[in-house]
Amino acid sequence: MSLKVVFMGTPAFAVPSLSEILSAGHEVVCVYTQPPRKSGRGQSLTKSPVHQFAELMGLPVRTPESFRKSSVIDGLETLGADVACVVAYGQILPKRALAAPREGCLNLHGSALPRWRGAAPVQRAIMAGDCVTAAQIMQMSAGLDTGDIVMSASETIRSDDTAASLSQRLSQTGAQLWPPVLAALERGGLTATAQTGEPIYAHKIDKAEARIDWTQDAQYLDCHIRGLSPFPGAWCEMAGKRVKIHRAAAITGNGKAGEIIDDDLTIACGSGALRLISVQPAGKSAMSAEDFLRGHDLPVGTQLN
Repeated sequence: MSLKVVFMGTPAFAVPSLSEILSAGHEVVCVYTQPPRKSGRGQSLTKSPVHQFAELMGLPVRTPESFRKSSVIDGLETLGADVACVVAYGQILPKRALAAPREGCLNLHGSALPRWRGAAPVQRAIMAGDCVTAAQIMQMSAGLDTGDIVMSASETIRSDDTAASLSQRLSQTGAQLWPPVLAALERGGLTATAQTGEPIYAHKIDKAEARIDWTQDAQYLDCHIRGLSPFPGAWCEMAGKRVKIHRAAAITGNGKAGEIIDDDLTIACGSGALRLISVQPAGKSAMSAEDFLRGHDLPVGTQLN
């Protein structure tokens, strides 16, 4: 016996979850994902990673712009699904949509709720210097990530984790939760626990946050840079041009905040210093700090903005 599942997801983060649900033998009656968007230099329409994977697996795909139209929810209701599995879909589901599947909607979230509810839980956890996070499946409710938790798996945040590396691990860890959750749902044994603790919100990353403030502590900036890597990428100006910083190491060092203090591209901070490891000049690929210095004259004492 298997469940009739509607899957809702968009980015690469969601693909392992869809794969695990299919591998567990459940019938995915439809996949909902964001419509194709323009991307790349040619601005050609590109299907989402979930859309591409669903088509590869021969699954029907729907791409509504939103669930504000009653006709879209009508279509969801006619599927007669047992449950909807939602992973980084990117759309708000109204109450009627949440109630359309027989057992409602379950959502995979990348944090230890109620810490980091909202749009950017992975980035915010790293930027805050958290040592541990989680992948959790919750029952969806009308509030923002307020539903009861049905299963959770902790994930250590490593000292060298970026948003990309931590997201990749959480996507795999979270995907492995779906088979036992759906098996419990199928036999009527799924239990849920209310969230406890003070909610903290993972607000969407603002572009203004990406500019590096060298007056901050070096350890803080290390977390900040890793949390914004690879996108949107923390940046500063070097020789009048914007340069993204993808990797750095907090070390001891003294100097005026923003000053290059050695020949290895180490920058003094408000407290301590950052040795840059991986940088990306505008219009170019990421490169090592050593390679970057071969093409740029940045002597000791140069002040960065």
